[in-house]
Amino acid sequence: MTAARLTHELTADLKRAGLEDFYRDLHRHPELSMSEHRTSATLAARLRAAGYETTEAVGVTGVVGVLRNGEGPTVMLRGDMDALPVQEATGLAYASEHDGVMHACGHDLHVTWLVGAAETLAAGRDTWSGTLVIVGQPGEETGEGARAMVADGLHTRFPRPDAVFGQHVAPGPKGLYSHTPGLTMSASTEVDIVIHGTGGHGSRPESTVDPIVTAAYVVTRLQAVVAREIAAKDSAVLTVGRFHAGSKNNIIPAEARLGLTLRSQSPRVQQQLVAGIRRMVAGECSAAGCARPPEITVGNEFPVTVNDAALDQKVAAVHTEVFGAGSVFDFGPAMGSEDFSRLAPDGVPYDFWHVPATPDSTWSAAPGADLEEKFGNVPGNHSPLFAPDPAVITPGVQAMVAAALTVLA
Repeated sequence: MTAARLTHELTADLKRAGLEDFYRDLHRHPELSMSEHRTSATLAARLRAAGYETTEAVGVTGVVGVLRNGEGPTVMLRGDMDALPVQEATGLAYASEHDGVMHACGHDLHVTWLVGAAETLAAGRDTWSGTLVIVGQPGEETGEGARAMVADGLHTRFPRPDAVFGQHVAPGPKGLYSHTPGLTMSASTEVDIVIHGTGGHGSRPESTVDPIVTAAYVVTRLQAVVAREIAAKDSAVLTVGRFHAGSKNNIIPAEARLGLTLRSQSPRVQQQLVAGIRRMVAGECSAAGCARPPEITVGNEFPVTVNDAALDQKVAAVHTEVFGAGSVFDFGPAMGSEDFSRLAPDGVPYDFWHVPATPDSTWSAAPGADLEEKFGNVPGNHSPLFAPDPAVITPGVQAMVAAALTVLA
């Protein structure tokens, strides 16, 4: 029996209502990166009930479930668990109950898919042979989680996978599945900057070195790093996402702080971006006469995600068979970033794809003549309005099951 037909057979009696309740519960109780204690405990309980050897606290709050089912290959399925410091504005009946914290990137849906796939494959274990490794990963949003799990023995304490699979919810019309062989997600680097001025009274700016003015020049100047230093053939994004300074209207503060994110599709371009930032920030601070040089700290980094082309084509073909002609498309490399690839040991192929989940009414109402125009006009990941349609729970489970069965069946 083909992987596609077996997927339909195993998911024919999928308990969608129970999974939807599970999803809504996770959405109500989001937890920030590396603090996913309730989420990981809930996942671990479901895996144990399904017959998995389950280990908690792998890489702080990570969960690993292992199901050994005879001779054969080993497949790893991953779902990330953390939420974001975002105030939810969806108005959903099951909106976050935690002020200022929201599953704005859909990781609650990822955990639901993971549970559904794990339970489905465990219930149908007489149809396949091999080993399943289920990974509930913490801290994807901060880039800490995959690294922490690997450091805690993911590749040595548990069966080594022959293939690693993951999927991510995205804005877009339901019923589509985005597969990109090769480069699919970009590298990302966080940079924190502290500009040291000389504080004083707002009535006497001449006696100060105003770090707010200097920081404002830095923000403007940094736009030239991409516009004038990165070749047009190379994709790059530099975003200033945080600007903190001051405490009162009539006080010129002593310092200003900026938080940046850099994204590109190669390590070389990432290095160019960091070098340009260091030079321009130092130059602006020197021109302003700052009391001392700026502090520039390179923080969390995400690697590029490069799908194994042969594995991606194989999974895409099975997804086409499961969901129908025209359901699979190649959106091309995205500027978003992931730490998923760190879960694959060196030399092990992996595949990562996207599942659009915008509610039909939202998609229909969005302005735009084609998919790309409408895509930019619906709430996306990290938006306080991001609200995936729970109708994608069943097909999302099917997509993960089908991918696993391309290797196990």
